[in-house]
Amino acid sequence: MAKPGRENLITDIAGLTVGNAEDTGSQTGVSVVVPAQRAVCAVHVAGGGPGTRETDALKLGTLVDEVDAIVLSGGSVYGLAAADGVAAELGAQGKGFALRDAPGVPRSPVIPSAILYDLANGGDKSWGAEPPYNRLGRDALSKAGQTFALGRAGAGYGALAGSRQGGLGSASMVTDDGYTVGAMVAVNCFGSVTVPGSEAYWAAPYEVGAEFGGLPFPDSFAFDPEDWGAAKLNPAPGTNTTIAIVATDADLTPSETQRLADMAVAGMARAIRPVFAPFDGDVVFGLSTGEKPASAPRPLLIARLGELAASTLARAIARGVYEADKT
Repeated sequence: MAKPGRENLITDIAGLTVGNAEDTGSQTGVSVVVPAQRAVCAVHVAGGGPGTRETDALKLGTLVDEVDAIVLSGGSVYGLAAADGVAAELGAQGKGFALRDAPGVPRSPVIPSAILYDLANGGDKSWGAEPPYNRLGRDALSKAGQTFALGRAGAGYGALAGSRQGGLGSASMVTDDGYTVGAMVAVNCFGSVTVPGSEAYWAAPYEVGAEFGGLPFPDSFAFDPEDWGAAKLNPAPGTNTTIAIVATDADLTPSETQRLADMAVAGMARAIRPVFAPFDGDVVFGLSTGEKPASAPRPLLIARLGELAASTLARAIARGVYEADKT
């Protein structure tokens, strides 16, 4: 039977580290996932209002199959600058893509990223021409390690999940035959993560132990298709986003990693209602570190890993909001 990894974090996948950085005055932050070696990456953009960087480079058939890091950031369009800081630091370390090595020619770090909108959360955004995100990206990279804070941390620091505090969540799962799947997510959704009239999470059927409170669905729950519970009211365009990374140590091809991301998107639908709205910028990155050979038949393995990625992402979403509620 599959079970969570040692830390129940995406960093249970060998070789992955995560760093968080926050600007408490601006109520915003950045999270960075860094593989020890360049890793195969893909992306699925599901929301109607995404904000991304270098996602076109991840399309099948393009030149680059691997990335040096992935950045999740608050700050809307300003937050895309966080990846600039990460790229500069990794480039200075000699990391990145190169068509050929030549003296005096720097490598080009590939840093896909996605942003969420936290500009109207009450923090002091009077930064003028110097938003903090380049600095926050560098700071988050410098803090990358095996453990990291959840809840009001990193890219989830200023997030709102429906009408309640959002946050940064993570979870993992290890299969009987030794594959590890992990997820990390910044939850800033329009929809509600809880059942109407209850504190139980939509993701409750996928919970392991009491990782987000252990509250079951209410016995008297009657589903109303038009009752969204604790969703945000009167949404403004571009103000809602759930951005996530799902990863595995299985050695997947770019096409297989794309399928992993495509299947993992179902985890958002299991944990948030409504989801993928016109004003949501929902994005899921898929990542393969390639540490463990993929077993045959490969299509069956991808189906297994994709389903685990979806349920693990649902757990991570609920866990991020649960941990934020505790702070």
